[in-house]
Amino acid sequence: MASSGGRARRDHPGSIRGFDEPSAAEKTRWPLRAAAARGMDTAGLTLKLLLVGDSAVGKSSLLLRFTDGAFEPCLKPTVGVDFKVKKMVVDGHSVQLAIWDTAGQERFRTLTPSYYRGAQGVVLVYDVTRKDTFAGLESWLNELDMYTTKSNTVKMLVGNKTDKPDREVERKEGLQFARKRSLLFIETSAKTQDGVQHAFEELVIKILQTPGLWDKSAQKRGVQLTESAAQRDKGLCSAYCPLS
Repeated sequence: MASSGGRARRDHPGSIRGFDEPSAAEKTRWPLRAAAARGMDTAGLTLKLLLVGDSAVGKSSLLLRFTDGAFEPCLKPTVGVDFKVKKMVVDGHSVQLAIWDTAGQERFRTLTPSYYRGAQGVVLVYDVTRKDTFAGLESWLNELDMYTTKSNTVKMLVGNKTDKPDREVERKEGLQFARKRSLLFIETSAKTQDGVQHAFEELVIKILQTPGLWDKSAQKRGVQLTESAAQRDKGLCSAYCPLS
């Protein structure tokens, strides 16, 4: 997973090689600087993120590793929903993350839809050593499409538990799935912490590159644009026109 320089490999569905080259990684931050130049202020910004996926894929372990820098090999299954807050700085932009860890068991699925509302980023997690958790991603995506209230919510696919030797889902399969559905993609290990920090950084970067998700003035401009377009041609825009 990690490159020879020690950096975790990050992939975007539109790139075959991903973002291994420093120049490409640098390019991902250009829109952030452009946003700052336009006067978009992220101070005091809180982003709502969700972790979803089948039971025992390591969602809670990823969250614990990211927020507390810890790993517990025998975490109890999440009952209902867990919640943690993490502050981070991305390219000079300080943001607070409100991260919701949802239970993957079927009996808790009725609770999950209410937590989708208002989410700016969603992390879909599967276990690379369990093919069934990869096959279950379609149903999670269907739920996201049904219950998320923001059409441009950023979604990231995470293949977890890469530290284990008995892999059933190859990295290429995850990348192909992500490309097909326009998802960000990365593989991680909550145990060794490979890729965990990078996963959340890339998700936040993509959200900040989409001001319509978090900037109220951009949202207002989007609504005004929608109303103006509706007056000219009702068929051009149904509810909201993103300005990203």
